[in-house]
Amino acid sequence: MSADKGVEGSFDLIVVGAGINGTGIARDAARRGLRVLLLDKTDIAAGTTSWSSRLVHGGLRYLEYGEVPLVYESLQEREILLRIAPHLVHPLPLTLPIYGYHKRGALTIRAGMVSYDVLSWNKTLPRHRMYNRKDALIHEPGLNPEELKAAARYYDAQIEFPERISVENVVDAAINGTVVRLGAEVTALVLEAGVVRGVRYRDLATGESHTARGSAVINVAGPWVDAVLAAAGIEGADMPPLLGVTKGTHIVVEPFPGAPADAMYVEARSDGRPYFIIPWNGLYLIGTTDDRYQGNLDEVVPTEDEIAYLLSETTIAIPASGLTRESVCYAYAGLRPLPNTGGKESGITRRHIIHNHAPRVQGLISIVGGKLTTFRHLSQQAVDALGNMLGRSLPPSTTATTPLPGAPASLGVFSRDFQQGRPDWLSERSAAYLVRIYGTRATSIVRLAEDRPELREVISPLTGAIAAVVPFAFEDEFAQSLTDVIMRRGMFGYAADAGFGSLEGVARAARLGLGWDEHRIEAELDAYSRYMMRFLPRNAVT
Repeated sequence: MSADKGVEGSFDLIVVGAGINGTGIARDAARRGLRVLLLDKTDIAAGTTSWSSRLVHGGLRYLEYGEVPLVYESLQEREILLRIAPHLVHPLPLTLPIYGYHKRGALTIRAGMVSYDVLSWNKTLPRHRMYNRKDALIHEPGLNPEELKAAARYYDAQIEFPERISVENVVDAAINGTVVRLGAEVTALVLEAGVVRGVRYRDLATGESHTARGSAVINVAGPWVDAVLAAAGIEGADMPPLLGVTKGTHIVVEPFPGAPADAMYVEARSDGRPYFIIPWNGLYLIGTTDDRYQGNLDEVVPTEDEIAYLLSETTIAIPASGLTRESVCYAYAGLRPLPNTGGKESGITRRHIIHNHAPRVQGLISIVGGKLTTFRHLSQQAVDALGNMLGRSLPPSTTATTPLPGAPASLGVFSRDFQQGRPDWLSERSAAYLVRIYGTRATSIVRLAEDRPELREVISPLTGAIAAVVPFAFEDEFAQSLTDVIMRRGMFGYAADAGFGSLEGVARAARLGLGWDEHRIEAELDAYSRYMMRFLPRNAVT
């Protein structure tokens, strides 16, 4: 087993999994002075984080299940994220139509809204408002009027690209000393007399195996938590799986007749399941489904039945939409790593569980469940638990008050100043794209293009992304492939063309900005095309 110069010595903490929770834990721990190693078998935010509904919300429907503490925690965290990541988290109005066939009438919904407002007593967002039938149709004229009784309007928030928050978590963690290894698949835990002393992992690019030593391991691999434990020989007959994985599918469509101005929180006519119709990225994100999943964790793809269900329910909610299968730009499906309760999917708690494996195994924590909204608080609690486990008095967490690396003090002021100060070669549209995706880090990308004029080209016609984002992703944001750049750094893979319209420009950027030869570029673009087949893209180029 070869040595790895990048991970010499021993770590206080090894984090397995670079989703939003894993990167949040790495950031929190590094900021408290711990020496951290972060490992992931693919890339930052390449799993569950990328497959969410991209909402930062209190979980209105969790009130129905009596999860008041979770709702309160979520609402407090929503406010924190609006402060520490204003370039990535934005207020989002939602309309909830109330129909005669719904299980909950206007009085019940109003009671829930009042509770929501009370639990978020210190919020900066507006309070809820109730509409009668007439006013609801004035507010959202595309709504189906049949059996419409009323509507409620309230605010939550949207995290348009949780991938970017995860990347900025890693950037900040690395600034504070974290060692990052991506494409590193953990194959075993190093156990000595029942105590974790590190991990063994395989570098998927080279096939080489390495050992990293550490005082503790936090297993935050999302849907793969049980797989990590099984590989380590920890899970067995006397320890049932920690997870009860469910699958959720979303579809993405272009703006359509009757499309809502607000996001809509709708109860499906066919089965009563709640789903969202969300303005997102200049498009509309519709989802999600929620069904038990027992298939291959690495090959999760939307089914045609799931897509048809979402199209049908959207057409019921907004009859003028005219949506068909051809309307779907692309779709995506992902897995929720929920606790293994055996209960009904919609009733499984969304609270996270910090599972200490002692006394069976000392020095190991697994994270089960959690919400996008509460990743920061989960991370704080996990590092607190780590300190207790190691018998160390750690300084308090600072992540609730420390902005992420791209966060401006005032988004409006920074955006205005950035536009006014942009060079002549940078269009207003491209400048807006850079601020929206990178926040204050946009200035670094412009400096790179100022020094290297060949990187000023617009490579994504639908977003305005410029060539400089490609080398920036490799040099400053831990990208390893062009797929990483397109899907989880520059984010133009989520445009209506699923990124295919950017491939020629990306190829030129890799050639000029990274010095790649044609063989590597062709192989990388082919890998992207194959990866995107799981999205069932409408405009795929094969």
